[in-house]
Amino acid sequence: MKSLITGVAGFIGSHLAERLLGEGHQVCGIDMFLENYPRRLKESNLSGLTGHSRFKFVEGDLAQMDLTELVQDVSYVFHLAGQPGVRASWGREFDHYTRNNILATQRLLEVCKGPGIRKFVYASSSSVYGDTEDLPMREDSRPRPVSPYGVSKLAGEYLCYLYWKSFAVPTVSLRYFTVYGPRQRPDMFFHIFMRALCRNEEIPLYDDGTQSRDFTFCSDIVEGTLAAALYPGCGEIFNLGGGSRTSLFEAIKMVEDIVGRRARLNKLARQQGDVRHTEAELARAREQLGYSPRMALKEGLAQEWEWIKGIGK
Repeated sequence: MKSLITGVAGFIGSHLAERLLGEGHQVCGIDMFLENYPRRLKESNLSGLTGHSRFKFVEGDLAQMDLTELVQDVSYVFHLAGQPGVRASWGREFDHYTRNNILATQRLLEVCKGPGIRKFVYASSSSVYGDTEDLPMREDSRPRPVSPYGVSKLAGEYLCYLYWKSFAVPTVSLRYFTVYGPRQRPDMFFHIFMRALCRNEEIPLYDDGTQSRDFTFCSDIVEGTLAAALYPGCGEIFNLGGGSRTSLFEAIKMVEDIVGRRARLNKLARQQGDVRHTEAELARAREQLGYSPRMALKEGLAQEWEWIKGIGK
């Protein structure tokens, strides 16, 4: 069977492509190499894919190119591409979010109408929940995003549901919770933290460090994403989290233990759009998808640290 992965050169997309190829699938991957981080890192993510006989890579812009040929003979669409980042989504930069998160999603859904597509899996975000104290976060709770980024991802979810109800595009939306591991984007906390430790630099810590996150290892995200593709239902939403909530201070201590070095923290004000806590309610994903995150946080952080050392300072 043939799968399409958008954002294939990214953090999660490249891991997903490797897994699908390992299971015998044909994979067509597309990426536009957004300038949010160095192209060389994304090209490195693709290094294990480009020589594979069942992998085809297309460099292109979902918001601009003709997408009809892209979905030809495709059974599964994994739509992971998008404009990432909560803090960067304010002001004039929001144009990029509406274009790459909303318009691109709508255009891709449009060409998936009609027979052929078995499942359209959309990568959403825990950012749609906003700054709620009602933990764990449940899929049936009212989303209240507190950043333009969260609004753009929620709009993508609504588009997926709309195309399911109106045109029977078999969509499923997944709310990813703070994904980490090898190939993590350079703007994400653990990548920033570990690179700073390599360079003996101060590490920016926004807020007071007691804020907490449900950290999810990349391989667990891949497992949940594949399970969603095989799920018989459509038009639904699932949380994919790591199974526990950890404060940033606790996570920092784990990294210090792994690296054998104390961090020099530069405490800064909480940023607009940041939330205090996230925690995924996983009952629905466990029951319907058979999802069960396996990676312990400290073990996963050790794997990310080995990768960080390998890519140099």
